[in-house]
Amino acid sequence: MRSALGVMLASAVSVLVIVAVWFWTYSPRAVLAAPDTVSARLAERLPPAASAKSTRAPADEIEVTATIAAKPSTVASSTVASSTVKPSAALPSAALAAAALQMKAACANADALGVSRVVEIDTTGGPGFGFEHFKQLDFLADKEVVLTFDDGPWPGNTPAVLKALADECTKAVFFPIGKHATYHPEILRQVAAAGHTVGAHTWSHANLNSKKMTEQQAKDEVEKGFSAVKLALGAAPSPFFRFPQLQHGPAAMAYLGSRNIATFSCDLDSFDFRAKDAAQIVNTVMTKLDKQGKGIILMHDFQKHTAEALPTLLGRLKAGGYKVVQMRAKAPLQTLAEYDDGLVKDMKLPTVSARALSNVVQTVSQ
Repeated sequence: MRSALGVMLASAVSVLVIVAVWFWTYSPRAVLAAPDTVSARLAERLPPAASAKSTRAPADEIEVTATIAAKPSTVASSTVASSTVKPSAALPSAALAAAALQMKAACANADALGVSRVVEIDTTGGPGFGFEHFKQLDFLADKEVVLTFDDGPWPGNTPAVLKALADECTKAVFFPIGKHATYHPEILRQVAAAGHTVGAHTWSHANLNSKKMTEQQAKDEVEKGFSAVKLALGAAPSPFFRFPQLQHGPAAMAYLGSRNIATFSCDLDSFDFRAKDAAQIVNTVMTKLDKQGKGIILMHDFQKHTAEALPTLLGRLKAGGYKVVQMRAKAPLQTLAEYDDGLVKDMKLPTVSARALSNVVQTVSQ
């Protein structure tokens, strides 16, 4: 009896042990308690620049434009690679802030006259603009004007004109004289840097329709003028041309057409070179403009009274509901090498050195 009891007790203990082992080994609690471990992928090596220095920008300088995908797709990668937009993270903080500010407010003057639209001109065949002489291309709507300035660049006057235009965040077309461009190239570069369109107005402001002017002389005046502007700017000008005194000779017109250069007359002349003061210029322009309703306005950044009148004139245009249209060329003018080289020779400018850079510039201390 005692023996049987002992066997039964041993069997019960064995069952309890087996149940306990199963419970702790195979129960759901054991599965939940166990850590879910997976083999980790080796971290990708960062580029040297990224590993050496963090590229994270301050939170107030980051503009979120999209969510980041879990894994970069092939399409996304190729799109970024082919994009012409530079990543902002590569910019210094100051440059980034400046760029953001420029994007947010392109014009500091919230009430500026501005530019209502920009038109691109295909100058193939030498089209003409300005109803004073050319009536075929009527592209301006009512209350639209184009601001144009001749005879610059000139110290004092041209910078004052540029300031007045900048204060109203508006643009114009400039027709500089070639000689003046060689006298004051730094001023003409300011004109181009401000985003204005730059054409040409002959080399010496000669009347190309004069009976004494030969076809070759007229050609020389045109080409040398454009080459002088190119030399001053360090870049090709727009193929926009205005005849001095608006004197259009048929032979010269035909030549401009063969060179795909657009000819500019005007719709209304300010006659600022005759004005006794700034007020007279403003009154002349606004009287004609209110009568015609729109037009290409001819002025001269060479004239002191024009520079003085411009702030008031732009204010009157804005108050009158007029809008400025900027004209740009589809492509720059290809100047002629013979005139480019001849101008450098005539001005006795130093020729470009053919020596290698390493023979000219050497670092001696760093």
